[in-house]
Amino acid sequence: MKPVSILAIYMLFWVITAFAVMPFGLRTPDETGDALVPGQAHSAPANFRPGRVVLRTTLISAVLFALFYANLHAGWVSIADIAPFRVPASIASQPD
Repeated sequence: MKPVSILAIYMLFWVITAFAVMPFGLRTPDETGDALVPGQAHSAPANFRPGRVVLRTTLISAVLFALFYANLHAGWVSIADIAPFRVPASIASQPD
């Protein structure tokens, strides 16, 4: 696999993981007891920490990408294993 492909796939893992990780640990001003800033929505987070989100996202996406890359080379799970319908032989037997 080319380095550009590796980077592109890792970035996809990173972005998807960021959206999955972002809501964890957030509290609204009602939960923290903070005052609302004029114009602020009641549902807006009062304690958003982007550094913590980036760290968690980077760690989780690195583990997920490592599993993806290992599966790509070891062939633990193939398309034929997860396809709900019959996979054409030309796709199932493609070389790396």
